[in-house]
Amino acid sequence: MLAARVACVLSLGLLSAAALAQTDPPPVPAEPATAQENAQPADQAPPSLVLVEGKRPGPGLWKVSKDGHVMWVVGMYAPLPPKMEWDDARVDRLIGQSQEVLGAPGAGIKVGVWGGLKALTALPSVFGMMKNPEGAKLRDVLPADVYARWSVLKDKYLSDNDSVESYRPFFAAQTLMQAGLKKSGLSGGIEVRQQIASIAKKRNVKLTYTDYSVELEDPARLIKDLKNSQMEDMSCFTKTLDRLEDDIDAARLRANAWANGNIAEISKLEYAEREDACNEAVFNSPAAQKHPAFQNMRERRLASWLKAVEKSLANNTSTVAMLTMSDILGPKSYLAALQAKGYTVENPK
Repeated sequence: MLAARVACVLSLGLLSAAALAQTDPPPVPAEPATAQENAQPADQAPPSLVLVEGKRPGPGLWKVSKDGHVMWVVGMYAPLPPKMEWDDARVDRLIGQSQEVLGAPGAGIKVGVWGGLKALTALPSVFGMMKNPEGAKLRDVLPADVYARWSVLKDKYLSDNDSVESYRPFFAAQTLMQAGLKKSGLSGGIEVRQQIASIAKKRNVKLTYTDYSVELEDPARLIKDLKNSQMEDMSCFTKTLDRLEDDIDAARLRANAWANGNIAEISKLEYAEREDACNEAVFNSPAAQKHPAFQNMRERRLASWLKAVEKSLANNTSTVAMLTMSDILGPKSYLAALQAKGYTVENPK
């Protein structure tokens, strides 16, 4: 039963959103809107917020090279327009010419006989931590003004889900965010990852995962600590409300920007504040603080990825790698870390 639940968990994304420390890539003009996109019924969003449809190029590829070895980096992003079809022709060709495909970095844990858990943020959910201790409801644990804001958004996006009122703020926030994006016409954004994995399989090219895995010496103690402690999740919860109140239109603009390959537009928009706050809710919780394995996860995740990349660049003539846009464009850019190690990084043209 546990294995089945774990299989549904998504990889952990530790996001960062400031501008790239290196030279900004030149803007790529968006493709002109089709007649269908320009059509504007009175009860729909204004034209600038209509999600693009059909085959789209996505962003160009970053090129990392050293001593005649090259790695092509695909910038991943979520959420995306659900009716967009990503044009994977160039990536398909490059994978066919490569010896390895590297998955996007993540973090996970190993808990003895239970095997691997794909996402650290899933740990409380798997071990029955979604609900507030002692049967408390959200109105019992949230300030009155925050609960009032929550109630408005719940009625808008989760009107048919009363069980969420018993969730801890962290899980209520995740449930609300997923519902808000879905009702705003945005997809989960994993389709591009799946396409790349399918191409690697079709081309018979090795697919290597770059996740950092934590080995827990005493999982029973961690489970007990999680069940008996609160999460520091108020910032995560309030920033989720902020984003759904003010940022849905920006999310749609970013989704369109990725689809059209407009990297300059993506880099101008701030979008990691909520994700950072929600990740910190897990890592800074009293339970996590008691376990050294949870400390310095960002640094360990980066180190694991760099190790895999340097091995691939040394052994392969050509490699294709996946990275989230936030790991490419942030001040702690993974590509900037490679530059610091002497690799040449070229932005998409």
